[in-house]
Amino acid sequence: MNKYMRAAFSEALKAYKLGEVPVGCVIEKDGEIIGRGHNLVEKSKLATGHAEIIAIEQACRNTGSWRLAGSNIYITLEPCIMCTGAILHARINNIHIGALDPVRGGAISRVPVIAEELIPGSNMLIIEESRACSYILSRFFRNLRIKKEKNK
Repeated sequence: MNKYMRAAFSEALKAYKLGEVPVGCVIEKDGEIIGRGHNLVEKSKLATGHAEIIAIEQACRNTGSWRLAGSNIYITLEPCIMCTGAILHARINNIHIGALDPVRGGAISRVPVIAEELIPGSNMLIIEESRACSYILSRFFRNLRIKKEKNK
C-alpha cells in the first residue's frame, strides 16, 4: 500500500471510530495531499457526506479552483455513481481504489461509468490497492450485523 492509500486508510479508520461506513479518501497533487475526507453521512445527516465529496471540496478550497487536473484520488472503496461523477467533473486524473464495491460501485463494478467512452475524462486509470481496505469494511458490516442480532 503506498503512502497516499495509507493516508486514505487512516481517514477510513476515523469514520470507523465514528460508527460510519469506513471509507476514506485523499487527493494528491505534485506529491502533496490537497484534500482529505472520510464518511460523515450519519453524523452530518447528509446524503452527500461521502469521503470523496468532502475531499474534493477541501481540495477545491485549498487550490482555489474547482478544476483538480493533475491530481490523483485515493479511495479505500470504489466510489458510488454520485462520487464518480464529482471526480470526473473535478477533472481528477487517476482513481486509485482500495476495494471494489459490487453493490454500489459507480466506477467499474456495478455501473462502469469510467468505461463509458461518451463521458469526457472517463479514460482514467483505475488501480486496486489493498486487502486491508476490504478487511475493514467486512469487519464493520460483520459487527453491525452482530449488533442488530443482539438488539432483536
